[in-house]
Amino acid sequence: MLEQTDHGLIERAKDGDGEAFARLVEQHYAMIFRVAYKWCGNQADAEDVTQDVCVKLGHAIRGFKGTSAFSSWLYRVTLNAVRDFQRAHKRRTQNIAAMAPVAETEYVPDMETEMTQGQLWTFVRQLPDKQRDAVMLIFGEDMNHRQAADVMECAESTVSWHIHEAKKRLKGLLQD
Repeated sequence: MLEQTDHGLIERAKDGDGEAFARLVEQHYAMIFRVAYKWCGNQADAEDVTQDVCVKLGHAIRGFKGTSAFSSWLYRVTLNAVRDFQRAHKRRTQNIAAMAPVAETEYVPDMETEMTQGQLWTFVRQLPDKQRDAVMLIFGEDMNHRQAADVMECAESTVSWHIHEAKKRLKGLLQD
């Protein structure tokens, strides 16, 4: 299931070989960043998440059992780091908002403005975790349902259900 080169590097990294670990991170850094960027939506947050994943990977790699593809396991590690980052960011934002004075006027976007792809992904990021993950993996990462199910550690039918629910929710968000 693993590429031969990854397999050797993973085993050596699990045994504490720093050079093997550095090479493994180097080989997968771009994928980690790409996934973090798609989930976060901006470069600065994606860089923070990517660095966090690389740091956490030092301990986490010892828990890799090899029962799934390394890339699927790494997606899960990255998604968990994104969720942790977003929860922490949400708490900080709520604390700052609670201390800020209330604005007298609210910005109301022009309904005539054409929806850009970036705006659509902004709505996707507002979906509940499982729906967002399914949409990002299927449409953002071009995975099939089986691959997404492997990353999400669920059945293919569950991925399909999350996609269905996400489409309904997005339709409602886009109409509002």
